Amino acid sequence: MLPVDDLGEPVVLPGPPSRVVSLVPSLTEALVTDAVDPAVLVGATDYCTHPPDLDVTRVGGSKYPNVDRVLELRPDLVLANSEENRHEDVDRIRADGIPVWVTAAPATVPAALGSLRRLLGTAWDVEPDWLVEAEDLWRDVTPPWTRAVIPVWRKPWVVLGRDTFAGDVLLRLGVVNVFADHPERYPRPHLDELQDADIVVLPDEPYLFTPDDGPQYFPDLRPVHVSGRYLTWYGPSLVEARTALEAALRP
Repeated sequence: MLPVDDLGEPVVLPGPPSRVVSLVPSLTEALVTDAVDPAVLVGATDYCTHPPDLDVTRVGGSKYPNVDRVLELRPDLVLANSEENRHEDVDRIRADGIPVWVTAAPATVPAALGSLRRLLGTAWDVEPDWLVEAEDLWRDVTPPWTRAVIPVWRKPWVVLGRDTFAGDVLLRLGVVNVFADHPERYPRPHLDELQDADIVVLPDEPYLFTPDDGPQYFPDLRPVHVSGRYLTWYGPSLVEARTALEAALRP
């Protein structure tokens, strides 16, 4: 029986892939950090910033990659994500005979780590130490101690809503997302609807919130600036993320 990706699509893998293009920054980091030979990765997006010394062919952005450049690299596997990448790009790559493993947008930390475990185990039969450590670190859930609004974009305002990985990261740290029960995963409320919380969590990606761009819109909330990588990436960064986020969140 053929292996299937997170969306249930068959992925033909005659053997361990040796030429991979990653269209997802967190998957790029997960693949080449003590998981497989870094030489396996031959292409990545412009936003794949980790590891910092990554030296591969760049194929454009995650949402709008240069598919021709991806095809020119002749990978034997392309890594994509259902939320970050467009299905038409995935379809075009598959139409060229190249297998694509699409990960789902995880709603929880365990789901994200489970997705990585299945990808790495299926394609390369590996279990990196950081994966085991991250699973151990994030198993516990801190009792709720504060309520937060978490913007991820401005102009227009977009915040975390229901069933998001970042929301579960914060929940496991005792931070309740006030929009967790919203029917949308990424609501676009008016600014005056974002004031009923104790803190405002301001990541530096995808929108670059700074001390000069963000806190002034929430005069009655304590601003908390965090690394967007620690909040939204799943992979090796989760080993450092819990301690770093706890230190930033606690007054």
